[in-house]
Amino acid sequence: MNTRTRILTGTALAVALGAGTFGAVSASAAQSETAPAAAAAAATAKKDGGADEKNFTTTTHLTVDAATRAAQAALDAAQKENQKVTVAVVDRNGNTIVTLRGDGAGPQSYESAQRKAYTAVSWNAPTSVLAGRLAQTPNLKDIPGTLFLGGGTPVQAKGAPVAGIGVAGAPSGDLDEKFAKAGADSLAK
Repeated sequence: MNTRTRILTGTALAVALGAGTFGAVSASAAQSETAPAAAAAAATAKKDGGADEKNFTTTTHLTVDAATRAAQAALDAAQKENQKVTVAVVDRNGNTIVTLRGDGAGPQSYESAQRKAYTAVSWNAPTSVLAGRLAQTPNLKDIPGTLFLGGGTPVQAKGAPVAGIGVAGAPSGDLDEKFAKAGADSLAK
């Protein structure tokens, strides 16, 4: 190793050690400076029964088990009528919880089911109702991730949307939505 390389390596090592020491000292100083404030906040929170509630919100989420049961109920309803569909269940934020692709369901049905579920939970309405709104507001269809065709239904808790169920693959949106509703209804049992 030449002299220049040794100097650069030594300098880099010294800088790294210095930064680590400075960070530890800074963290220690910050802890000791904020410790009284933290203790006062903890005492206030304890006295009030917890943190300031106006800073938090409580939401209801569908469990994976419940989402799977709902998806299976929708798939079973479709199979009883010899329909080959895909069922997707998304959470309140539109994230997919579970997707079940029935035997023989078309390749397009996977994405369509997810998009219908996302659309239903986003507007807290069945997608068949939302499809009717396109006549008045055609640019709704331009919102990414949405699909305004029958086959999606919201799942509600206390009147608020907590999930969406989308079904795709049957010959009509009415059938898709009937199966999605069977999935949502199964959650009430």
